[in-house]
Amino acid sequence: MSVLTSEYVKLRSVRSTYLIVGLALSTIVAGLVLAVTAAGTYDTAPPERQAVARIANLEEAFVIGPQLAMGVLGVLAMTSEYTTGLIRTSLAVVPRRWPLLAAKAVTVGVLSLGVGAVTVFGTYAAARNAIGDRFSGAYAMAFGERLPLLLALTVTVPVFALLGLGLGAMLRSPAAAIAAIAALVYVIPIIVGNLPEPWSESLGSFMIGALPRQLVGETNASSVYGSLLSPPAAAIVLIAYAIVPLLTATALIRRRDV
Repeated sequence: MSVLTSEYVKLRSVRSTYLIVGLALSTIVAGLVLAVTAAGTYDTAPPERQAVARIANLEEAFVIGPQLAMGVLGVLAMTSEYTTGLIRTSLAVVPRRWPLLAAKAVTVGVLSLGVGAVTVFGTYAAARNAIGDRFSGAYAMAFGERLPLLLALTVTVPVFALLGLGLGAMLRSPAAAIAAIAALVYVIPIIVGNLPEPWSESLGSFMIGALPRQLVGETNASSVYGSLLSPPAAAIVLIAYAIVPLLTATALIRRRDV
């Protein structure tokens, strides 16, 4: 418990934590601005344009903001100790090493889960209030019907944080770990999306961006992602994105001198 308390104090006392959380929460404002703009454009369009106008689920499109922000937070929670040299003190206090990483995972994961819930549900509420029944009822679906996808999107945010934490512990370089997360989100899906079939659909189903809809049994229509996984399989893959880097990092930390 003392290790967990120590990691909580570390996370709370660093100014970058508040900056990163603030950037993640700004997603709600960005979603609201886009929703209001889209609603204004819809209202001034002729009826024939309104009949065919569509809008993406903004909470799904904007979740990448808190995902990346919390991924960076996870990276910095580990690499900052290597950068400042405090890792020596931390490991001297916790010689078994794995409890240190576990405590960081709990604190970063809990914070990221809260941030994910606020941003996803906040963006959804802002968009639904601004758009109303426009765009052929894009936001007319009952909240209960949209809830499973909202929860799935929320869970991806702490997954990114734990992924960042694991990569930070493995690579010990904030630049390298953040670049790896960016590649996972932007570069690899583009490469996979341009592969010939059936590789594009097969590998695209395992991309982290493809998992929320597969978790709730929906398809990733009109995207670079695939939709071949069942909900249980998608859940296993999503958990693996968080757990595998942490387990790998734990093994490496045990073998390294620092």
